[in-house]
Amino acid sequence: MNNLRSHVERLCGLPAGQIVLRAFRERRDMREQILAKIGDGTAVVAVVGLGYVGLPLARHFVAAGHRVIGLDTDARLVGLLEEGRGHLKHMPMEWVAEAVQSGSFVPSTDFGKTATADAVIICVPTPLTGHREPDLSYVSTAAERIAQTLRPGQLVVLESTTYPGTTEELILPVLAAGGLKVGEDFFLAFSPEREDPGNKNFTVGTIPKVVGGVTTVCTQVASALYQRICGRVVPVSRPGAAELSKLLENIFRSVNIALVNELKMLCDRMGLDIWEIIDAAATKPFGFMPFYPGPGLGGHCIPIDPFYLTWKAREYGFTTRFIELSGEINTRMPQYVVTRLMDALNDRGRALRGARVLLLGVAYKADVEDMRESPALDLIRLLRAKGAEVHYNDPHVPQFEHDGTTLESVPLSAEELAASDCVLIATAHSAYDAAFIVENAPLVVDTRNMTKHVTEHRERIVFA
Repeated sequence: MNNLRSHVERLCGLPAGQIVLRAFRERRDMREQILAKIGDGTAVVAVVGLGYVGLPLARHFVAAGHRVIGLDTDARLVGLLEEGRGHLKHMPMEWVAEAVQSGSFVPSTDFGKTATADAVIICVPTPLTGHREPDLSYVSTAAERIAQTLRPGQLVVLESTTYPGTTEELILPVLAAGGLKVGEDFFLAFSPEREDPGNKNFTVGTIPKVVGGVTTVCTQVASALYQRICGRVVPVSRPGAAELSKLLENIFRSVNIALVNELKMLCDRMGLDIWEIIDAAATKPFGFMPFYPGPGLGGHCIPIDPFYLTWKAREYGFTTRFIELSGEINTRMPQYVVTRLMDALNDRGRALRGARVLLLGVAYKADVEDMRESPALDLIRLLRAKGAEVHYNDPHVPQFEHDGTTLESVPLSAEELAASDCVLIATAHSAYDAAFIVENAPLVVDTRNMTKHVTEHRERIVFA
């Protein structure tokens, strides 16, 4: 031991105790330096992925006075942002032009720019494979690119929704492969996104931010960063806790939506109105939270996130039967809607084959353009497979690709409604006039209770 100490001292020209003290001070200085930069707003923030999560995040950091580097592999999207134009219709985009002009927001496809950032936040997609297993290829690629330029003092945060263990089992080994030590040389944390496109009541700044660092220092640094833009930061013990908290939020919704979807099918047989029943139950001031049925689940979170946990649970020899059952119920809702539509047409002496069906709303939720995992896509596919002629209207989606063909939104006119054998309400956009639709359509199949307050021609309405 003494020989080793003497050898180190000869190599470094310093007593061993001073060497240890210097290393400690350097690492402490790295923490203090990044905390100081975060505190005075000089920390440069890189956001990897400029979609529904990354771009709003970039906007808030710019507003907080930080210089933001926005990175994405989509050259078309980056070019649009460089021109000062945004691609998200549900949020204000005027800030982009001003921020690009001032240099406070730098969109780029050059991932080497992460070298100049003090904090790098990963907001890339986490879809499922064709076998409904987690696809973390985007996360892996982002981590590998960040690792190429990782330097002492940097903070890396994953926001992409994933299974517990991803941050420590997948990202940490990649970043630490170069010899830097987490919690001392660089900082790593997970903080789940809680973006709700189109929701004007809650923004990044008003939604509490959960943060779980690999070490307590990592949590401290990441929390300090998010305190720049969030009203409340909620630190948890480790990344796995933060990862699972996000899954719990969405599984909670998935299970409860499955419950009311199943009750909706029962109520249809019993001749009861599920929406009336939910509204009545919701008058209880405690112990109940209303959830509403629909044609299926959409968006990037609820249809996908539960499968991330069921997949990870198998590693521990555990079967999440409750979660999987809810997934089965929600997945078969488009088929149920089509069956109800077929029965409604049949009651009026019309077969589905050859019928003209006008589908209202292809976005997965009201008043956004987001079509990710939209049940409308399954509805169109099922209706076409049974021989229906399907058209659609969506004021937020003028056209889209579906099974190799381009579909374009048709005008929502009295003539278009009257020419349809059935109008299927898949998404209840606020722009839709329910009374006008019912007045002019011969049959309306409503999956969203949009026609609730229509008083005339209710015999034309079928709920599904």
